[in-house]
Order: sequence, then structure tokens, then C-alpha cells
Amino acid sequence: MKTIAVVDDDIAIGNMLAEILEKEGYRVLRAFSGTEILLLMKETKPDLILLDLMLPGLSGEEVLAEIRGVPVIVLSAKVQIEDKVDLLLAGAADYITKPFDPKELLARITVQLRAAPSPSSALTAGDLHLDPSSHGVTCGKIPVRLTKTEFAILKLLMQNPGQVIAKSVILDRIAEDTPDCTEYSLKQHVSNLRKKLRDAGGKDYIEAVWGIGFKLSDREILTKS
Repeated sequence: MKTIAVVDDDIAIGNMLAEILEKEGYRVLRAFSGTEILLLMKETKPDLILLDLMLPGLSGEEVLAEIRGVPVIVLSAKVQIEDKVDLLLAGAADYITKPFDPKELLARITVQLRAAPSPSSALTAGDLHLDPSSHGVTCGKIPVRLTKTEFAILKLLMQNPGQVIAKSVILDRIAEDTPDCTEYSLKQHVSNLRKKLRDAGGKDYIEAVWGIGFKLSDREILTKS
């Protein structure tokens, strides 16, 4: 299930967007300010962001400058061509003027998600390599045998480089592949995963962030092959 973040301080508009998206089968992440969405993204990375420009605190333009690796569709009442051009050049994937037709918005979302990198693409972090298509993991040239749950956890962490993923978010995002994983068992699964990677690569690839969750080690740089 794809996650779409709705960033708008207008409660009525936000509720309307959430209802439309949820009816289409999307998971919705709500934020009411620029600061809030940047904080939320430290725990989970949405697949797409719907971003209003007139936000309390950080403006939409300032938020856009901080976002990397996630397509952003700007929703704004500004209609000047210059505004649209500036935002597209600043990194927005698309721009839709308020008021808008829900069908047009859903079509634009579909286009952006279709263009996004496939989650089945191989991932590399330092000398750690993960291939979803073959369910293979290697450290350098050493193959690492992982359980289905361990593989799902590692893939999620590698898809969100530099981000601390909360335990609750991990459980939610891997539930489709590993519904039997619980909060109690997650700690053991991560411990086993860390040991297997350490034994193969000679270093820690996963860091525990006390009281929050887990992240890839800052020493590992993620690239997609």
C-alpha cells in the first residue's frame, strides 16, 4: 500500500484529501505544518507528498528545499506561470492549482507513482547489496541467508537511508510480508539480522536509536543500482 503525505493546515481541505485518497486505497500521513512533515519524515518516508505552500512556520517553498527522493505535488491557489516555473525548477514534481478536480489530482498522483523507482530495484549500501527479485543479500561477495522477516526489515531500512524508522512503523510497513511479526519479536529479529550482517561484513550495518527504532549506519551510503 502506497503512503501519501498530505501537508495542509486547512483541516477541511486536509480531511477532504484524506477521504479521497483512502477511498482509492492509499495510506494517508497527515501534517499541518512544514516543521511537522519534516519531523514525520525522520520516522517514515512517504511515497508521495501533496504540499500546500501557505503553511505555518516553514513555508511550502522552504519544505520543498529540504525534501529528497520523494515526488512532491504542490497544491496552491497561486496561478501565475512564474510561480509554477519557479517551484518546478526548485524540485516539485508537479503543480496543481486550487480549486482542483479530484479526478485530475488522482491522475497526476498515478503518473508520479508510476514514474517513481520500482521497489523491486536492487539496493546497495556500502558493500551491502540486496536484490528483492532474487531475495538475495550479500556483504561484499559473501552471501547472507536471511529469514523472510529479516529480509523485509533490511529492505525497509535500505529504502529509507539516513532515516530512523520507528518500531511501530517497521511493524506496519512489513505487515504485508510478515504478518506474524510482533513488537515483542521485532527486537529479536533485528538482533539476529545485525549479527548475521556483522559476521559477514565485520561491522555494524544497523544502528539502534534508543526509544525510537532503527536506522542504517551513518557509515553506509545508499545508492540504487
